[in-house]
Amino acid sequence: MIRAATPADAPACAALYAPYVTDTAISFETDPPDAAEMARRITGAHAWLVFEDHGHVAGYAYATRFAERAAYRWSCETSIYLEHGRRRTGAGRALYETLFERLRDRGFYRAFAGMTLPNEASAGLHRALGFTPAGVYRRVGWKHGAWHDVAWVQKDLRATDGCTSAPGELT
Repeated sequence: MIRAATPADAPACAALYAPYVTDTAISFETDPPDAAEMARRITGAHAWLVFEDHGHVAGYAYATRFAERAAYRWSCETSIYLEHGRRRTGAGRALYETLFERLRDRGFYRAFAGMTLPNEASAGLHRALGFTPAGVYRRVGWKHGAWHDVAWVQKDLRATDGCTSAPGELT
């Protein structure tokens, strides 16, 4: 089941995310956020969804502000995290597709995602969902004794070709 996250999901989301922080370079955070910080992130996101399996949060996806300037307000940055062992089960696709629908309904036009390289699982999921390459930040993050690149990809949530007027306001 996929549903909107609430602050009550913060402990489960924090526990799921912690190994990505401590054991990998997938996240550039160095200290796992606690439940209070995760609750703050959930309430501050454009949208935050959880994948629940028999009452257990097994994944989440969210969208946040892409960049500070007002002209970027119709774009967002997305992220997705699945419990280890959930790759290639359809959970990631289902989470992201539901997130994209919510973002379209709220007036967003473009989604961006960054991924530490190498990360073929994430690259494959984003490719399968129609993200296209946007660029690579070379040796941008230092973690676990090495410099890491971050690849950026983007997905059109709605067409903008030929648009000559400003988009409507976000909801």
